[in-house]
This record gives sequence, C-alpha cells and structure tokens, in this order.
Amino acid sequence: MEENNISMKEPINDDTSMESNEEVNSIHLVEINAEDLANMKQEIVEQKDKYLRLVAEFDNYKRRTSKERIELMQTAGKEIITSLLEVLDDADRAEKQLKASGELSDSTEGTLLVFNKLRAILQQKGLKSMESIHHEFDVEKHEAITEIDCPEELKGKVIDELEKGFYLNEKLIRFAKVVVGK
Repeated sequence: MEENNISMKEPINDDTSMESNEEVNSIHLVEINAEDLANMKQEIVEQKDKYLRLVAEFDNYKRRTSKERIELMQTAGKEIITSLLEVLDDADRAEKQLKASGELSDSTEGTLLVFNKLRAILQQKGLKSMESIHHEFDVEKHEAITEIDCPEELKGKVIDELEKGFYLNEKLIRFAKVVVGK
C-alpha cells in the first residue's frame, strides 16, 4: 500500500507568508484616508435609510392589502344583493297587499314565510334597511322626490318613504327616495 505523501513546495504557515499578509493588510489600511472613510459612512447611512424605508413600505403594503381583502370579501356579493333589492321591494309591497286584504290562508302564510326568509338571508349577508321616516332629511342618505306642506315640527324631516334605502356592511348601497316636509 502506498502512503499519501504530501509534498510541501511552499510552507503554509511560515513567518514569511505571515509577514506578506500583514503588509497587504497594512497597505489597505493606509490607503483608506479620512475622505474615503467619510464616504463609506455616508453610504452606510444611505443604505440603512433605504432599508428602513423599504421595510416601512412593505408593512404599509401588507396592511393595505389585508384591508382591501377584508373590504372585498364584505362587498363581494354587492352586485347580486343590489339586484335583489327590487325583488325585496316587490316582496314588501306584496306583503302589504296580503295583510290589507285580511285573508290569511295557508298560501298567504307560506308566501309571508318566503318573504321573511329572503329578508333573513340578506340580513345575514350584511344588508340593513335604513330608517328614514320622521328623521331629519340628509342629502348623504336620502333622495328627495318631492316636498309637501306640513306642520312646523315636521319641517325638514322625512314625511314618507317611497323606496327604502339600504346599507351593505355599513356602506350605503341605495339612497332612500323620500318625501320631505317644508
């Protein structure tokens, strides 16, 4: 069996190689003057500032996207619910007619149960009707169809509601069409 002989052409750790490394290191230290040191410090400060700004920007991005995601989920069905508002209006009118007729048959009760179920499902999805009658008229929530003469205590208040206003997750999705007292 042959032994592995390591030939040592150059000494690895002798004093001459260490001296040459020290000379190289001292040369680099000598070459860095005060101006270069100031420039390096300035560059470090700039890089640190860039890093802090980037971290802050990323945090803002995360917050903004999570807020947008929550908002998107809350209003995901907005178009469908908005289109169902007309059906809900028809259901309210039909319910008034059924109650006004005074006839409460099984089919009438079944119809009323369906209307109530529709309202309950829409409420679970975040739909809430706006209460307007006898409240102050608010341009931000109401659409005035007409004004009528009324007693002094009702001036500037909503007298009648022709079409209900609705909120979806606390956001106004339909203005209430109202009659205002003048």
